[in-house]
Amino acid sequence: MSSNANTPRPAEGWREKIHEVIFEADTRQGRVFDILLMVSIVLSVMTVSLESVDSINSNYGRELNLAEWGFTILFTIEYFLRLISVKKPQRYAFSTFGLIDFISIMPTYLSFVIPNSSSFLVLRSLRLLRAFRVLKLTRYFGEASALKRALHQSRMRIVVFLFAVFIICIISGALLYLVEGESNDGFTSIPQGVYWAIVTLTSTGYGDTVPITPIGKAISVFIMMMGYSLIIVPTGIISTALMQPEPISTQSCPSCSLGGHDYGAKFCKHCGSLL
Repeated sequence: MSSNANTPRPAEGWREKIHEVIFEADTRQGRVFDILLMVSIVLSVMTVSLESVDSINSNYGRELNLAEWGFTILFTIEYFLRLISVKKPQRYAFSTFGLIDFISIMPTYLSFVIPNSSSFLVLRSLRLLRAFRVLKLTRYFGEASALKRALHQSRMRIVVFLFAVFIICIISGALLYLVEGESNDGFTSIPQGVYWAIVTLTSTGYGDTVPITPIGKAISVFIMMMGYSLIIVPTGIISTALMQPEPISTQSCPSCSLGGHDYGAKFCKHCGSLL
């Protein structure tokens, strides 16, 4: 009786095998599966993109539609295999990758109800995030956390910087509207002038609105030069935050009296005692 009780049921063994192939990238079968999956994702995104080209869709529309349905059925089977192979399907279904997998297959089925919804199938490209697991790129998550921390620490400086830029754009736009007047050069209102200032300050320069008076051109040169100088400001703010070390606690260990512990640490890094 005990040997039969310890023998896994065939269904459980089959489910574990599916889980090993689909979710584990350390095995040869898992790596092959993930690589084939990413190739399929790329091909499916290319298929949807080619369907949006009228000249290609008119000649190969039927073939592209069949390929689209083929990829959708393939991804649907893969999605249900993932749900079957995990012990808590609901938890996976509402996880980040689970939601991405679900969103990637729904537009094709929704096309029966909502026309042109299949164009949202380009969201399948989000599934390429699995490349982090396949290519062992998770080691760089620490660097990503450092960048996130730097952005968080610099958020108020960045807000102040953007607010100052916005004020400059408002003043410049109103000034150009005053100098140029309601002429045929595009400065028909202050909001249009602000739009021109933003485009000029960011060095985009669409050219749909241009000053024609000497004073307006002089102001434009000043704003363009200011735009180049402002590019380095957010870079410097974030770089300064990146150079700052991890926050250090001022708490001293009650056993060895040494400090320099990481913020939020519960044990001493020198002697291991409880802080």
